Formats: sequence, C-alpha cells, structure tokens
Amino acid sequence: MEDSIDQILQDHSSIFPTNRPHPIVSACTGALLTGVYGVWSLFAMPGFRKIPWKLKVPYLPSCKTQTRNVMTLLEGRRGRLADLGSGDGRLVFAASSAGFQCTGFEINPILVAFAQSKALWRGVRASQAVFLKKDFWKTDLSSFNNVTAFLAPGVMQVLGEKLLTELPDDARVIACRFPFPNWPQKMSMGSGLNEVFAYDMRAVRLFLKSSPSTACK
Repeated sequence: MEDSIDQILQDHSSIFPTNRPHPIVSACTGALLTGVYGVWSLFAMPGFRKIPWKLKVPYLPSCKTQTRNVMTLLEGRRGRLADLGSGDGRLVFAASSAGFQCTGFEINPILVAFAQSKALWRGVRASQAVFLKKDFWKTDLSSFNNVTAFLAPGVMQVLGEKLLTELPDDARVIACRFPFPNWPQKMSMGSGLNEVFAYDMRAVRLFLKSSPSTACK
C-alpha cells in the first residue's frame, strides 16, 4: 500500500507545486524591492552626505491630524514661522493659510522642488511661504518667533541647545511626536504618534536657569 502511494506521488510530482520559488518570480520580486528602495532613497537620502551622522533624519511626513494639532497650538500667534525639515510642505501650507510668514528648510532637492511646484500651483505668494534648500543646522534662526519641527528623538537635545542660543524670548516651538528632553511644556495636543508639544522660550529659559543641573543633562 505504501509503495502504491509513493508511486502515485512520484507520477504527479510535476503537477503539484514545489516549495522552490520560480526564478522569474524571484527576479521580479527582487526588481520590485530594488525599485521601491530607489524611490525611497530619492526622497529620504539626498543631502545626507552634508549632514553629520548624528543629525541625520529621514523624511517622514506628518499626517492631517498631527498638522491640525500643530495649528491648534499656534492659535493666537502671528509672525514668522520656520519649519525645520519641511518635506513636501504640508505644514508650511497650513501655517501660511493661517497668516504666518513661513520658511520651510529642507535639504532634499526633490522635496523642495515638489513643495515649490505645489506652492506655484496653489497660487501661494512668496511673502506667505518660501521653501529653501538649506541646512537649518547652519542657519541663524533668531529672526523667527515660531518654529515647528518633526525630527527624531536622537537630535532633540542638540536642537534644543541651538534654539536656546538663537530664538527670542517670545518664540514658541512646536515639537511633533518627540518632545525636548528636560524642557517644560506649555501644553500638548493629541496622543500617541500624533501628539505635539508646545514650548515658550521665555518659560524654558527661566526653568533651566532655576534648574542648572537639568540644563546640563
């Protein structure tokens, strides 16, 4: 009986699929993954060679909920706004429509060109929003009284040191998803991945001045 079963399986082995992937399927899968990586690299990687490794942050767009939370924390404010790592410009467009004079800093030339084209298509004036292919780490931000940043937790302390040095006392900083370590929050909005945090520079400086040990951490 067992011999008969073995014989049947041998006779039909060419019909039943094997566990080995077909060479064409493997090749197509590899090509697809390579293409996806290539497209991602176009958006995430250009300009990284010019940035120190510890300050590199890949492109990660904010969602509508997160953008709405940012705008809630900016209610009642006016003036110049800097978006650090502006990506495709969605936060800049939201802030400019609320009356801010916005500058988006982005090192990825493809994202800068996309945002500029989007601004042109929308009819957004340069006095409302401008996108610069520029490294904000090497830019003096003292002329801005509003700053938004959606970066990475590993760079928030370094960014905080830069903003403490450059921003005026009346400036407000909005951090998306990742808060500044040891900074007292004015308020926050949302939860989980969409949570954003507001900081007023005068309050931050007073807090750090009264807690020097915290400022050094």
